Amino acid sequence: MKFCSNCGSNNIEHKIPDGDNRLRHCCLDCGTIFYENPKIVAGCIAQWQDKILLCKRAIEPRYGAWTLPAGFMENHETIQHAAARETFEEATARASNLELFAVYNLPHISQVYMMFTADIEDGKARSGIESLETQFVEEHQIPWNDLAFPIINETLELYFEDRKRGKFSLHVGEITRKPDRTIHKVRY
Repeated sequence: MKFCSNCGSNNIEHKIPDGDNRLRHCCLDCGTIFYENPKIVAGCIAQWQDKILLCKRAIEPRYGAWTLPAGFMENHETIQHAAARETFEEATARASNLELFAVYNLPHISQVYMMFTADIEDGKARSGIESLETQFVEEHQIPWNDLAFPIINETLELYFEDRKRGKFSLHVGEITRKPDRTIHKVRY
């Protein structure tokens, strides 16, 4: 941070403010402390009949890889609205009957994923601005080795486990990336 967004000063210091326990950017002129907080990602396992909606990414990171429709929550919206909006933006599909399915912490990138199950009532989807392609697929058609992110693999594994059991549960867990780039998953 080079300038204070409150007063415009360039007198910014990275320090631990009094009474705090973390490094923060602090304006030494007006006293504003800038807090950085995790980003919330909301998305859907959008279902139509026995198939789920996948989107091929048209943006980085992981351009060309498959994913579930998901993205960053915006100010002034609920997580359900964010998940439905992302489904429409990425696949022009209208999600309804959203039910919270999984909450996963990704502390190494300061994100929290909140994934919902949802219905696509008319079975219509086409590529949105952030997708190269969309497809409704059955479990055996999922390109497991070409999924964009570990959280997408984890979410789909949990979904199909629950579907086989005939009962959907709320899942909570954590995914971290080790310094050697290996992925560590914990289910709570």
